[in-house]
Amino acid sequence: MRNQPKYNFFKNTSYALKGLIDLIKTETSFKIELIITIILLPVIIFIDVTLTNKALMFITLMGMILAETINSAIERVVDLVTLEHHDMAGRAKDVGSAIVFLSIFIFIITWAIVFIDSF
Repeated sequence: MRNQPKYNFFKNTSYALKGLIDLIKTETSFKIELIITIILLPVIIFIDVTLTNKALMFITLMGMILAETINSAIERVVDLVTLEHHDMAGRAKDVGSAIVFLSIFIFIITWAIVFIDSF
């Protein structure tokens, strides 16, 4: 049996917002990517491309934010387990960084293809 309280939408939403606020306060990379997202969201709205391309642009932009969130979670769990240098801890953090790198690569390639195709 899991030690988990009964599901409560409002309480769970407050946990999610607490996590986002903590990311904004403590993670420089998340702040940078959030600023990029805030700047580029209007571009998606106003650019003259198909709805499908807008969806791809939005998904890849948000994928970058999601990847950074996952990476931060991995880093925090690893740091909770051990602050000492351990090969497996370093490898776990490296994989988290790879998730972010790949999401940024996909974001750049997708946006480049949309812009090249549209203009």
